[in-house]
Order: sequence, then structure tokens, then C-alpha cells
Amino acid sequence: MSISIIIPVYNEERYIEEIIRRISLVKIEKQIIVVNDGSTDNSLEILKNIKIDNLKIIDNSTNKGKGFAIKSALKYVTNEYVIIQDADLEYNPSDYPILLKPFLSNDKIVVYGSRFLNKKVYNIKKGFNHNFRYIINRGLTFLFNILNKQNITDAHTCYKVFPREIIPILNLVENGFSFCPEFSTKVVKLGYRIFEVPISYSPRSKLDGKKITYIDGFIVVKSLFKYKLLN
Repeated sequence: MSISIIIPVYNEERYIEEIIRRISLVKIEKQIIVVNDGSTDNSLEILKNIKIDNLKIIDNSTNKGKGFAIKSALKYVTNEYVIIQDADLEYNPSDYPILLKPFLSNDKIVVYGSRFLNKKVYNIKKGFNHNFRYIINRGLTFLFNILNKQNITDAHTCYKVFPREIIPILNLVENGFSFCPEFSTKVVKLGYRIFEVPISYSPRSKLDGKKITYIDGFIVVKSLFKYKLLN
């Protein structure tokens, strides 16, 4: 099995070199596509100095959002499966084999890494620094399940793994964090099953550079209804 790893980057100079180092340690055939999404810190300079095989850097001159960064990278995907990887250290690339394993015995699936299935590292008492963010995530997942007749635990996880073959038929349009509800709703409409596996998770706070805000939660709700109602 081979994977293409897409990493959107916006002002991640503290973490980007380390996350790529961790990815490089995973023993699997891989392609790394990093999209510098208009960073104003030293992220791009750090990326240019990283010397590893199969690393492609895309430089967007202005910040256009996570969804736009992912779409920018999809056209360069060459491997069998695609994984979305945040540039910070919340998600651990050592989970890649766990995320890929379901494809060996299941057809027409996408795989989500669920933070909520791993009770040891992610629950309301120990996982998030802010309980409210935990509740929002659970609430948005509940809404996704109701609208799409699903029964998953973590609709808004970063770790979404999908076969390259579905890229042309997704027709993704969202540029920001609405990429997530758009992607999830569309794969369900295409008849793919969302298969979840537990992953490790190390949450960070706004002080650590986390960029998603509670306002994004309202945008997600709007997008969930939008893509559910569209044909």
C-alpha cells in the first residue's frame, strides 16, 4: 500500500519540521505534499531546507484556507491512498498503519481516525483543554449523523483517509474548515462507508497556535445543511 500525505501549513514554524520527521519514520511507501498557505512566519524557509525524498512543496502566496490548500495538493497525488495531516503535533503519523489496515478487507470505504474511540487519551476529563470544544465536536458529529443517517463518533477529525480514485468525483469547492463537512457529506452520498479506527491525540490550545474557533462551528452547521440539501 502507498500513501500521499497532504499537509496544509499556515504559520507552523514551531512544528512543521518535527511533524515531517515523524512522518519520515513511518515504514511505508509515501509521498509528502506540503502546502504553505500564505504563512507569514518562517514556515516556508524551514520547509525549503528539509532534505527528504518524495517531498513536494506548494507555495500559495496568500492564506486561502485549509480546504483550498488540500484542493491545491490533490492534483499532485500519485499514490493509492490519501491522508490529510495537520502540520502541528496533535495527530501522530505512527497511526498510519492503523488507518490503512481497513482497506485490506473492506470495499468502498473511507477511514476516519477517531479521537473519541481511544478513551485513554481523549475524553471530556483528559482530552481537551477546554470542555466546551469537546462538546461542540460531539454536537457537530451528532448533527452529521442525524442528517446523513450515520453512526460515527468523530466527523471532524483531521485524519481522513480515502482512495485516490474518488478525487475526480468529489468536486470539492470549500476553501476553509468547511472542507470537512463537505467531504464527509459527499462521500456518504457517493455510497462510501465511513470506517472509524481509534487514534492517539495530543490536543493543543490557542496559545499553542490552534487556529479553529467557535465561529467555525456555526460555519460547519451551515455547510452540513448545505451539502445535505444539494443534489
